[in-house]
Amino acid sequence: MILRWKPNVTVAAVVERDARFLLVEEETADGLRFNQPAGHLEEGESLLAATARETLEETAHPFVPEYLVGIYQWARPQGDVTYLRFAFGGQAGDAETGRSLDDGILRAVWMTLDELRATQARHRSRLVLQCVEDYLAGRRYGLELLRHYD
Repeated sequence: MILRWKPNVTVAAVVERDARFLLVEEETADGLRFNQPAGHLEEGESLLAATARETLEETAHPFVPEYLVGIYQWARPQGDVTYLRFAFGGQAGDAETGRSLDDGILRAVWMTLDELRATQARHRSRLVLQCVEDYLAGRRYGLELLRHYD
């Protein structure tokens, strides 16, 4: 059997409200880390559906992706995994009261850009700040770039 390399496809939501960004604080093998609401694409799922699902599961906020902020290829420093991340911007509704968050997610938190920069050592990856900086730079790509075939 030949093993073939393939990247792990992930999605992330970049959500801004009142000059604050929606993040999650989560347990990782490296300790508590901050990340955008993000996760893996599941079989048969579209990138947009995955982003909405992951955001709701991790923050209790319903999310509607409106545009693509960027596509990021990042290999972990350990060299064991490469991620292909699709980051989407859009609107998040109010948190659903009483909704449990995914295992390992301690809380959803809104952070300013200054707070994000001050906590870089606790980011899950360098992509967290990069996605926000790309969003602030006005990177917006229409969803018509994407095609999902069932």
